[in-house]
Amino acid sequence: MEGEPLSALCSPALVVDVDKVKRNSQRMMERCHQLGVQLRPHMKTHKTLECADIMTGGSRRCIVVSTLAEATFYADHGFDDILYAYSLPFDKVERCAALSERLDLFQVLLDHPDALERLRKRPLKGGRRWHVWLKLDCGNGRAGVLHSEPEALQLARAIAEADGVELTGVYAHCGNTYNCEGAEQIQAVAQETTSFTLQFMEKLKAVGISCKSSIGSTPSCSHPVPDMGKLSEVHPGNYVFYDVQQSVIGSCALEDVAVRVLTRVVGHCPHRNQLLIDCGWTGISLDGAGKLPSGYAMIEGHPDLKLLSMTQEHGRVEPISGPLDYSKYPIGSLLTLIPYHSCAAAAMHPVYHVHSEGRLMGKWTPTRGW
Repeated sequence: MEGEPLSALCSPALVVDVDKVKRNSQRMMERCHQLGVQLRPHMKTHKTLECADIMTGGSRRCIVVSTLAEATFYADHGFDDILYAYSLPFDKVERCAALSERLDLFQVLLDHPDALERLRKRPLKGGRRWHVWLKLDCGNGRAGVLHSEPEALQLARAIAEADGVELTGVYAHCGNTYNCEGAEQIQAVAQETTSFTLQFMEKLKAVGISCKSSIGSTPSCSHPVPDMGKLSEVHPGNYVFYDVQQSVIGSCALEDVAVRVLTRVVGHCPHRNQLLIDCGWTGISLDGAGKLPSGYAMIEGHPDLKLLSMTQEHGRVEPISGPLDYSKYPIGSLLTLIPYHSCAAAAMHPVYHVHSEGRLMGKWTPTRGW
């Protein structure tokens, strides 16, 4: 299908504009270079080799992943310096050990003393040491030990002093930037997260501990504050695709979004003033809960339409106001959805169709599972 138009694809299909992917990646690299901070791109949005090569500039080094399936996939294809940024799951310690013994640098993350004990009970072969990042909660309210609690410093010291273990860094995710609207609010959260992280680094320094520091989220790294240059690394991921959510937050412009889901009209329902499309939640996800004015996604070129609801394989589309002109949407006609959340939409698809200026170039196949 190489060289053919997007309309040659069967729907629903996830399509990726490779030119926008490259541009988004290049901009993030340049931002980090100007800040003087190492970019460790997150793979969780796309989970493909091709996109990882673009994000790392072809180095295949210094990446972060959210699942061991990703870690193994990238390790199997020559990637190294991989950070598994998920609080250590006890059922996966042996798999983590295998990667730690195989790669030059495989790193794990923890936020509880019990996890450290699990690592101490599984010494690595060949005199290797576990490379551990401490997960801090700097206001995001998900995983991590609260930065201000004495337990955070106690756990950092315990990691640093444990046999067979090295405290490699301190890691914070400023996911609370996703509640922001506009660059000013994003930068306020980025500054707070950065300040809390740097303050914690000073506490470590005071007790003789030196290690790396890293924060990340696509909004914060799309509008970085100068103090982020005092960190060792940043770890955004969604920026490579962006999405409607990011445009609403203010991370990007809508034209920066690199992914779309193609769908076709499969039914006319004049008694409900609706269209049926062949993209249900299995083609784009229910993320966003339909809270956009346009529902669960934006319908490109049709600001008057709303993706009202979805079942597994159907979507219901209706006008935001007034009656539908069905002559504009014949059965079989193509509509293009811009996803609310590209990570979630991409996770619905076994393959991504890559194009440049609307002409197909090939396919990217993501890894799946945990």
